[in-house]
Amino acid sequence: MRKYQKIILKLSGEIFKGKKVYGIDPPICRRLAREIKSVWSLKKEIGIVIGGGNIFRGLMDARDFHMDRAVGDYMGMLATVINGLALQDSLEKEGIPTRLMTAISMHQIAEPYIRRRAIRHWEKERVLIFVAGTGNPYFTTDTAAALRAMEIKADVVMKGTKVDGVYSSDPLKNKKAKKFRKLSYLEVINRGLKIMDSTAITLCQDNNLPIVVFDITKEGNFKRVVKGEDIGTLIR
Repeated sequence: MRKYQKIILKLSGEIFKGKKVYGIDPPICRRLAREIKSVWSLKKEIGIVIGGGNIFRGLMDARDFHMDRAVGDYMGMLATVINGLALQDSLEKEGIPTRLMTAISMHQIAEPYIRRRAIRHWEKERVLIFVAGTGNPYFTTDTAAALRAMEIKADVVMKGTKVDGVYSSDPLKNKKAKKFRKLSYLEVINRGLKIMDSTAITLCQDNNLPIVVFDITKEGNFKRVVKGEDIGTLIR
């Protein structure tokens, strides 16, 4: 049983919209805050990297708008800031001290991301919320999660999704899809499994950083996976 102390939790923007077509579903934010509190109460160090697909999906929406890729990516980064503010508010209402740290300067609402400052916040038992990706177009928030995890020496990247692990194909469309309990980094790349982008997977591989993919919509799952229970899919 492998337990984790320093955790980067990657949340996609789609998690925040719940059953809505787009935007933020407030009950989802409150439920996520309670899940995070259950782990924070165990004296774990938690950093959260947030996507923005519930508001603007970067590359995909940029294509729909016939927009330059870089412009679309910057819009997606701003969408992550909105999600980060919503989650920060829900966490603080649960009594959890937080710091919102952004890769794009916006001093009125968030701290600039500085590695040493982030580590200091962890030492003070604050939950970190990383927004605006890496601050650069052409890089996803998956890559941002891997990068932040390596910079602040996290033990693991945990990707909270709507499914209970990694499957050979979409289990919502294919009932015969096979679930994987464990995978290597190369298997993920060679099979073309769309868990995280290849840049993020390669970064984790090069630095021997494990990835756990699990269903965060099921109550208590985040706490169980942090304590080392065999749920979801482990990539290492």
